[in-house]
Amino acid sequence: MAHTDPRVVVRPTSQDEVAAAGSELIGGPAGRRTADGTGWWNPVRVIALVMIGMFSLGMVQKLPCWNSGWFHGPASQYTHACYSDIPHLYGGRGFADGLIPYFDRIPEELSGGMEYLEYPVLTGLFMEVAVWLTPSGDTVERPGQYYWLVNAAMLMICAVVIAVCVARIQRGRPWDGLMVALAPAFALTATINWDLLAGALTCAALLMWSRGRPAAAGILIGLATAAKLYPLLLLGPLFLLCLRAGRLRSFAVAATGAAASWLAVNLPVMTLATEGWATFYTFSRERPVDFGSLWLVLAQRTDLALDPERVNTLATGLTLLGCALIGLLALTAPRRPRLAQLAFLTVAVFILFNKVYSPQYVLWLIPLAVLARPRWRDFLIWQTCEVLYFLGIWMYLAYTTGDQQHGLPAGGYQLAIVVHLAGTAYLCLMVVRDALRPRHDPVRWDGSDDPGGGVLDSAPDAFRLRRRSRVRHPRQGADWGARPTAVPTGAGPDSARDVSRET
Repeated sequence: MAHTDPRVVVRPTSQDEVAAAGSELIGGPAGRRTADGTGWWNPVRVIALVMIGMFSLGMVQKLPCWNSGWFHGPASQYTHACYSDIPHLYGGRGFADGLIPYFDRIPEELSGGMEYLEYPVLTGLFMEVAVWLTPSGDTVERPGQYYWLVNAAMLMICAVVIAVCVARIQRGRPWDGLMVALAPAFALTATINWDLLAGALTCAALLMWSRGRPAAAGILIGLATAAKLYPLLLLGPLFLLCLRAGRLRSFAVAATGAAASWLAVNLPVMTLATEGWATFYTFSRERPVDFGSLWLVLAQRTDLALDPERVNTLATGLTLLGCALIGLLALTAPRRPRLAQLAFLTVAVFILFNKVYSPQYVLWLIPLAVLARPRWRDFLIWQTCEVLYFLGIWMYLAYTTGDQQHGLPAGGYQLAIVVHLAGTAYLCLMVVRDALRPRHDPVRWDGSDDPGGGVLDSAPDAFRLRRRSRVRHPRQGADWGARPTAVPTGAGPDSARDVSRET
């Protein structure tokens, strides 16, 4: 089958029953008189405005902490679920005192045990730029408030970039970006920390790759890795898919660009302030079992000795095993998986077995989840689990830090962790099923291959560990196995399955 026409915009309300039902709140599903991405009110502008609105609501949710919660005892910021690292680290990492990250040692009375800033270099630069824009002096009573506000404005730009990139990565599916913009966990966690910087660079990298620009994609992956470690994981799926498609030259260009941009950012600090630069990596290695992880549940429920060194070994081993299984999926699936599917699975495996899961880590997965499986039902199931975890961790901290122990005890918090892990695992299983049985993949219902795959899109396989004679590339005259030739309006996965049985 020929590749789907990129000029035809897929309307979620005609494919997704949950999207169709939800659209009743704003007038019902899109009809034939709706313009397909034309005019001023095109999908990208609508999604950007929705993201700004939802981000603003997330800022309003932090309002109880603005005047008191961040500054008068710990319990209030937990009971109102409005905690943020940003105002606390303004003073706790020496920004309020004019210290230079990585170069100046943090006084012990401020740091809480950290001698230097424990963030990657590009995130440290982002934090420092926000300091330059924050009003200070004797006339400013609480500069930490304004530091959070400045960071929130900068992070809002990153959030819009993420939503717009998701809307443009997969040609013909701009409305998928609305799932990112409306994600409740996104709004709730956006201003807890600085993770949106790495997320914006990662999504921009995926956009460049989807446009067939591996050098630009690689440079952006390197910059994203200089802001947070997880974007480095995307090189694994890229290598596997380029190997199977015979596009290793494109991978080499991307990998070279990633290494060059990462070194360009890190090398000056690495050379001039080696100890401060290395703090992020030593802290990650030596960090004990912490909130949100599988290991915390095991530590609290069993007598296992889970010291940092042992957990590092176990977590690394399980993550490598998970990545090996993803590699097997990439090279043996009857149809080459899409890049977004493998990227989501790889980052999700890292999160599932990591020794800490901060609430804002969900921001790593939201854009990848939307690109991997743009179905509202599964997305909302997962988001519900993440919102429950978001509430669970703050209620647990309120219980452990408050004088009257009002909140969620350890058993309840362990249940919240299990719910988060189960929700992420559920979405992983759905993505794996889509990769093994492409007729379930919403992106491929209309005949697309990998609209976000760039040079991988519609490329024939050059290497595969297992061959099936009935599954060949469309250019070879086959139909990729049991797959519908067309999806009727209003069809969902069950309808697609029925059509495939008839063809």
